[in-house]
Amino acid sequence: MKVASFIVTCLLIPALLHAQDASSQYTANHQRQALDIYRTVIGFRTAEGHGQAPKMASYLEDLFRAGGFAAGDVHVLPLKLESGEETASLVVRYRGSNASGKKPVLFLAHMDVVDAKREDWTRDPFTLVEEMGYFFGRGTLDDKSGVTLLTTTFLRLKAEGFVPARDLIIAFTGDEETGQLTTEALVTTHRALTDAEFALNADAGGGVLDESGKPTSYLMQMSEKTYATFEVTVTNPGGHSSLPRADNAIYQLADVLKRIEGHRFPVQINDATRLYFQNAAQITEGEAGQAMARLAKNAKDRAAADILWRYPEYVGVTRTTCIATMLRGGHAENALPQSATATVNCRVFPGVEVSEVLTTLQGLAQNPAVRVTMLGNPQASAPSPLNEDVMRAVSRGLAKIRPGTPVIPYMAPYATDGSILRRAGIPTYGTIGLFVKASDDFSHGLNERVSVRSFFDALEYWHVVMTDLAGR
Repeated sequence: MKVASFIVTCLLIPALLHAQDASSQYTANHQRQALDIYRTVIGFRTAEGHGQAPKMASYLEDLFRAGGFAAGDVHVLPLKLESGEETASLVVRYRGSNASGKKPVLFLAHMDVVDAKREDWTRDPFTLVEEMGYFFGRGTLDDKSGVTLLTTTFLRLKAEGFVPARDLIIAFTGDEETGQLTTEALVTTHRALTDAEFALNADAGGGVLDESGKPTSYLMQMSEKTYATFEVTVTNPGGHSSLPRADNAIYQLADVLKRIEGHRFPVQINDATRLYFQNAAQITEGEAGQAMARLAKNAKDRAAADILWRYPEYVGVTRTTCIATMLRGGHAENALPQSATATVNCRVFPGVEVSEVLTTLQGLAQNPAVRVTMLGNPQASAPSPLNEDVMRAVSRGLAKIRPGTPVIPYMAPYATDGSILRRAGIPTYGTIGLFVKASDDFSHGLNERVSVRSFFDALEYWHVVMTDLAGR
């Protein structure tokens, strides 16, 4: 996930932060319940290799049943990964009157996190710590906030006696950060439990704050790029290091990587990115804002695209990107390398086949001794169409917590579980409800945090959004 992370650069901030709200100010029953849930789920080390996702799912299952949901409407769905590790997903159905005659709305989040080491963090990453107006801990933003907000809102609505006019469904996945096998199972094996008119993904989108804390925009994800990883490998017989040869595998690989670095995929625009550029141009100063406005009008404006190329936070919105991320090579310090391999991670623009990117990388190799292989089986998903019901609900939710904030549809340059739902025919919209400063976005990084105010505001946001979409 990542809350509007593509339009910001994550920067370290001083240890002393501006004073903000404290959790003690939020005393309503649903607020205290949310804090208890947040604290508990942060405590589960649901990173790959620790086997904690099933335990977290079981904890949440007990909460829903205690909150009045029938046993037959709460499903923990175990799944064994290729590594042998057990994970799980959780599906909860909030039954409505069916007065609307509409299919359910699905609400999505993920229970797993990227791992964090205690020795690297200022605080224990798997203990929720409140300091200086922030909640700190692994998953406070990505994405145990989403799990907590959706869970609490379901329990709150049930306690209020709310009867929706259509069914509402929660689906929490267990391996979004890795293989997304639980997500695939939810839309295939367990499709009867999750089938919906559309889905809202609490692992994407979100509000942008400037460094003074003023809201500038709210991003609603309509589409996302395809995540595809390739390996580029050079092999040769090697030999003794005292007898250098021209076809050194490491040098050959370096030449290929320099060509990949210098390659620019074609500029592309779709409905989501055009809407994003049109709206973002109005709140982005300087040459970047001007280039956005020009590109929204003319997708062939190469000069505008070249300006945005200089801004890493915007490059991914304009085209497919491929970047080298890992290296391995050689087998001894006194021997010529017999092989050298680079991992190249690509984020493929919607509508572009992954096979086309493979062909491009093979062409950049320019050497029959270089082998380019695709890892896994990445598949593209089509953008979701603009949905007026979702836009209305999101706008009303924002009016409750941050009135006047413009809603900007966008395409994320990263991948979430939403891509799998879209591919399965369920239009999906990323909207987490949280507002984040550039300097506070530490998804996957050290000392991940969410402001106290943002967390409790998001509770009210989701209450409005769910009731609006569900009706009575």
